[in-house]
Amino acid sequence: MPDTNLLPSPLRVWLLFVCLLPLSPSLLATPSIDTWENSQGAKVLFVAAPDLPMLDLRVVFPAGSARDGDRPGLASLTADLLDQGAGDWDADTIAERLEAVGAELGIEAQRDMAAISLRTLTRESALDQALETLVQIISRPRFAPADFNRVRANALVSLNRDDQDPATLGQKAFYRLLYGDHPYAIDPAGTPASLAALTPEDLRAFHARHYVARQAVIALVGAITRPQAEAIAERITSGLGPGEPAPSLPPVPANASGNLERIHFPSTQTHVFTGQAGMTRTDPDYFPLYVGNHILGGSGLVSLLMDEVREKRGLSYSVYSYFLPLAERGPFLAGLATKNDQGPQARNVLIATIQRFRDEGPSQEEMEAAVKNITGGFPLRIAGNRKIAQYLAIIGFYGLPLDYLDRFNERVRAVTVETIRDAFQRRIDPSRFTTVIVGPAIIDQSQ
Repeated sequence: MPDTNLLPSPLRVWLLFVCLLPLSPSLLATPSIDTWENSQGAKVLFVAAPDLPMLDLRVVFPAGSARDGDRPGLASLTADLLDQGAGDWDADTIAERLEAVGAELGIEAQRDMAAISLRTLTRESALDQALETLVQIISRPRFAPADFNRVRANALVSLNRDDQDPATLGQKAFYRLLYGDHPYAIDPAGTPASLAALTPEDLRAFHARHYVARQAVIALVGAITRPQAEAIAERITSGLGPGEPAPSLPPVPANASGNLERIHFPSTQTHVFTGQAGMTRTDPDYFPLYVGNHILGGSGLVSLLMDEVREKRGLSYSVYSYFLPLAERGPFLAGLATKNDQGPQARNVLIATIQRFRDEGPSQEEMEAAVKNITGGFPLRIAGNRKIAQYLAIIGFYGLPLDYLDRFNERVRAVTVETIRDAFQRRIDPSRFTTVIVGPAIIDQSQ
């Protein structure tokens, strides 16, 4: 049980109540999704969850770092400033208003999207104050110079901290090298030079362009009725301009050949990042690639990479691989950290294991175990209104079918050894991998 003493008192009472309950049947079943477009053009997805008097909502816009253009860090800084002053309220007032009714606010900017989340009790007075605060944050951010300078200074400190972390350096370099001129190459955090060049006016223009009703996706999960959900969705977009749908991002070009970048860093370990452009959220190969990677490197201690790299050879404590599906092809990334003198060997074993999996595919036993593990854990992935709201936002933002959650396990079970092998052979090619190595200068005879 979490430390409830750290939570606002209204929410603490209900969390204690929830923790004492067994999982309700409604949490073990896939939710029924209602969807519509509100009067201002926003897409709305709603799931009624009457068991607890709470509402989780999530509003997303195509306002991530892929929209930064020639101003890296713009999307992230805009999101960071939203709750630092809005309308007539400063940051302290906003925080006090939310705390007074036990509401929780979250704001983040990713590559594809910016997301604003709110959790609140559905008691009328609490819900009204929480929603009023949210509306001001979304529609009337002040971007005051003093707030801007403070948040930007914090962002610069964070960038400096990133420069001291070899893993963060490597991942940033991997995206830059892999995506080249594509918007996904842009680091969401920006650079010291790009942040220094930004102004409050830049943030206001970005907000006016991207935080608009026709680009909004609103996910609502909680103890409210459909009419209440409709009214809340209208209220959320009431202060936004209508705007226009966001233009599509350019497609990610295929890598013609592999490329390699070494970054000298005086660390006790060498970090290796390798991979290529992977898949989109709506990719027809999504499920074979997803299940296949679960076997390859996405299932922790029982993955093939962990067995080959850690268990058999003791080359790394942790090794992984994953797909990050986005609007356009997000990365397939495999990585590890190892002793400096083991860097070349660890990298070679990593690549060889991926190559062998691509060529041979999994065994029937490995595939069946992965399917069982994924489908068995699926109820916990949607066991909670906040998690369901996150899924709804993804479904709405990426245009996934409304039965995505209903059919998730069915589509996982439909995967076979053959479909996994076929997908990996068509989509993954280690000879074209982008690789970044971060660590002391160690001679690598493999290149």
